Amino acid sequence: MKFVQTNKAPSAIGPYSQAVVANGMVFTSGQIALTPEGVMLENDVVVQTKQVLKNLQAVLEEAGASMQSVIKTTIFLDSMDDFATVNEIYAQAFGSHKPARSTVAVKTLPKNALVEIDAVALVK
Repeated sequence: MKFVQTNKAPSAIGPYSQAVVANGMVFTSGQIALTPEGVMLENDVVVQTKQVLKNLQAVLEEAGASMQSVIKTTIFLDSMDDFATVNEIYAQAFGSHKPARSTVAVKTLPKNALVEIDAVALVK
């Protein structure tokens, strides 16, 4: 098992790793709209979703994976009213690649984020 850490994404805000690589797969922790410097972005679902996906990509790449090797994602939303907006940005990030996915609404996310995404991917 290998623990993943990159300065191109925010450090974990708790006792966990950005990701763990095991048996040829990477399991990412949920990414929220923190900059790599740890600053939470504005309360706008478009801005936050783009940062979340940027963070996710950075963690995947550090682990030896990519957005195109993602098998499964989970999206956590503060409000299902944002589903269509997040879905559009997500589709742009993944292009023709369509991993399995679950999307759930939650009461509250860390740092009052509007969106959080985690992923499981194959390591190259």
